[in-house]
Amino acid sequence: MVLPIVGYGHSILRKKTENITPNYPNIKELVENMFETMYKANGVGLAAPQVNLPISVLVIDTDVFKENYPEGEGWKIAMINPEIIETSTNTWSFEEGCLSVPGIHEEISRPSEVKVKYCDTDFVEHEEILQGIRARVFQHEYDHLQGKVFVERLSNIKRAFLKRKLKDIEQNKVRTDYKMIK
Repeated sequence: MVLPIVGYGHSILRKKTENITPNYPNIKELVENMFETMYKANGVGLAAPQVNLPISVLVIDTDVFKENYPEGEGWKIAMINPEIIETSTNTWSFEEGCLSVPGIHEEISRPSEVKVKYCDTDFVEHEEILQGIRARVFQHEYDHLQGKVFVERLSNIKRAFLKRKLKDIEQNKVRTDYKMIK
């Protein structure tokens, strides 16, 4: 089932999410719905707050980047209660966009490598090091779980230039190919 995506300005995007337990109802169905929603909107990642749920769940599929970033090939994953354990000091800039902030794409600098811990949908714990595009997309989605949107990583001057566009998104005055709620 395709879920509506929360637009920039919605209060849920500003809140830190809560971890869930194995008895969370229908988690596998939710993850399937999140993947379906992400694909319908042509996204590469989606966090639960973006579908109006204040829980620590995210989905990612970086296969679209495989031509330029081989580490992205075949990486389709759902993460429950993810944590960043460690980040590298090396950073790289990349133009990011967000389904909750349609029409805005900006260069964001992030660590090029992160060590993470998370559970899969069977609540089996995993720990791994993510590099390149995997690290990039994970950090973007992880920010949503921390109550942050990528535009908050921009300088005040950059955000000032985007003020009108952000206001239009807040007021639901943008057109998308997917259903949005404000």
